Parts: sequence; C-alpha cells; structure tokens
Amino acid sequence: MPKKKTSENVTVGITPVALKEHEHAHCIDDAINTAEAYCKNAKLRFTPIRRKVLEILAQEHRAIGAYAILERLRENGFGSQPPLAYRALEFLTKHGLAHKVERLNAFISCTHPTKEHSPAFLICRTCSSVAETTLDAAKTSLGGIARAANFRMEGLVMESEGLCSSCSRAAT
Repeated sequence: MPKKKTSENVTVGITPVALKEHEHAHCIDDAINTAEAYCKNAKLRFTPIRRKVLEILAQEHRAIGAYAILERLRENGFGSQPPLAYRALEFLTKHGLAHKVERLNAFISCTHPTKEHSPAFLICRTCSSVAETTLDAAKTSLGGIARAANFRMEGLVMESEGLCSSCSRAAT
C-alpha cells in the first residue's frame, strides 16, 4: 500500500480498504486463508466457531458487537452462549486476526492479519463503516513524546471518528 505523510507526521496508508471500491469476496477468502495458514504454522486449532466468527467479521467493513456475532452464530447452528463468541474473539484478537474497536465496543477483522502493526481506525459516525489503516507509532507526535520521556512504546491504536467519503458526499 502506498504511504503518505500527514500534517502530524504520522505515516498512514492512503487507501484504507473499507473506503475504496474493491472485490469484497477477496476480503473474506483472504482472511480465512490467512487464518488457516497461520494456525497451521503455529500449530493452533482454527476451530469451526473461530472460522465462522472471522467470516462474520470479514463480511462487512463495520465493527460488530459480540452479541450481534452471537446472534449470527445462533442463526448458523452454533448455539447462543456468550462464551462461544467471546472465546473466539479473544483467540482472533490475540493472534492478530481481528481487532477490538474500543470506541464502538465491537470487533473488526484485521486487514493486515498476523503482521506486527499499529492499527488506526477511521470510523464513520453516519454509516458506522470502519476502515483500518496502519501508522508508524515511532513517527507520531506521541512517539516523540514517549522518546523524550524515555518511555518504550509497545503499541498504539488510534481511533478517529468522522464521515466517510460516501456519507460526506451525501451530506453536501
């Protein structure tokens, strides 16, 4: 993905996948294939429930709450006990296959699965779409503050709320 410097000296991707036209079926297939390969290489079990939760997350570019995921699991015959969804979500986030979007208390599939990165989420306040991009934590203003304080930053997640291009056009 091409990189762009913003006015705050934050390196971000120019085109977060949820904010551009793309072949969406690839999102789902890529997420599942990556998870299968990762789990096989790491000798982890990619159970049917974990697979289904990842598939649910990858189907949309919106963050989905645990209870909405649980409802979809129930509709697909997996049961309706909250621990089902929470255990699968814990596994997926722990292994870099999904993220929790704190502002929404919901989850989204990762667009850079299994790769070490600092996610930045662009959240549309109108349609609730969420686009993930990455940033270089060391090059942010916060990174400079951390260096000055001799603080070793181990992770950074940025969540920004605004209007996506579709909702912005519709508003004008």
